[in-house]
Amino acid sequence: MKSKFFVHLHFLSAKKSFIKLERLLKITVFILLCIALASPIVIDKFNPLNRHGKDIVLSIDGSGSMNASGFDSENEVSKVERLSRFEIAKLIATEFIHKRESDNVGVVLFGDFAFIASPITYEKEIVVDMLNYLSHGMAGQNTAIGEGIALGVRAFKHSKAKSKIIILLTDGEHNSGDIAPKDAIELSKKQDIKIYTIGMGNRGEADEALLQKIAYESGGEFFYAESAKKLGEVYEKIDELESSKIKSREYLLKDYYYWTVLLLALAILLFLLYREVRR
Repeated sequence: MKSKFFVHLHFLSAKKSFIKLERLLKITVFILLCIALASPIVIDKFNPLNRHGKDIVLSIDGSGSMNASGFDSENEVSKVERLSRFEIAKLIATEFIHKRESDNVGVVLFGDFAFIASPITYEKEIVVDMLNYLSHGMAGQNTAIGEGIALGVRAFKHSKAKSKIIILLTDGEHNSGDIAPKDAIELSKKQDIKIYTIGMGNRGEADEALLQKIAYESGGEFFYAESAKKLGEVYEKIDELESSKIKSREYLLKDYYYWTVLLLALAILLFLLYREVRR
C-alpha cells in the first residue's frame, strides 16, 4: 500500500481562504466608499415626474368669420397683416404651448359643432402638429360657444391634474349648437375647471357680456384682443397667471445614488463583523 503525503496542507485551510476573501472585501468596501464620496447622480430633463403640472385645453373658434384678415391694425409686421385671424390665433397658441413645458395641453375646435382636435397630452409637438393641420370652416361656419366649452370639459375625462384650465378664443357670438353656454358653464363648474375667455377682432364683434360671464362664473378672467400684438400679450398674461411651480426647478430631476453604494458597503462591513465575532 502506497503512502500519500500532502506537503502544503495550508492550501486546504478554510481560514486561509477566508483571509484572502476578507482582504478582497475590504478593498471592495474602500472602492464603494470612494464611489459614494463622488456622489453618483442621474439628471433627467424629461422625466415623467416633471409632468405633474396643469392640464390646459385651448378651445379655438374655427367659424367663417375667423377667415377675416387685417387683424393686425397696428401694422407691426406686414406678413402678419396678410394672415387670417385663425392663422394668427394658431401661431400665437403654438408659442403658448411651447412655453407650458411642465403641462399637458389639448386642443378643441368649434364652429357649428365642436370636436377634440388633440387630446390632452404632454407631447407638445403632437399638439402643435394637429393645431397646424386645422383650418377655419372644418367645424362649420357658425359659432357654437357652448359646444366649445362642453367638448373642452369632455377632454378632461381622464385628467388627474389638480388644476384644469380652458382657454376659449372667439371673434363672434353664440349662434349654433345643441348646448347653451349656461349649461356648458355648469358642466365646467362641476369639474372645477377654470375658463379664461378671449374675444378677438374689432370691438362689438365678440359677445363680451357672455365671455365675461363665462370667465367670472368659472373663476377665470376675460380678455379682449384687437390686434395680433394684443393677443400675444393676452396669452403671456395667462401664462403668468397660471405659472407652474415646477418652473423654478428648471424641469430637471436629479436622482442621487450614493446611498445605494453606502448600503452595499455597510452590508459587507456587517458581514465582516459577523465573521470576526464568530472566530
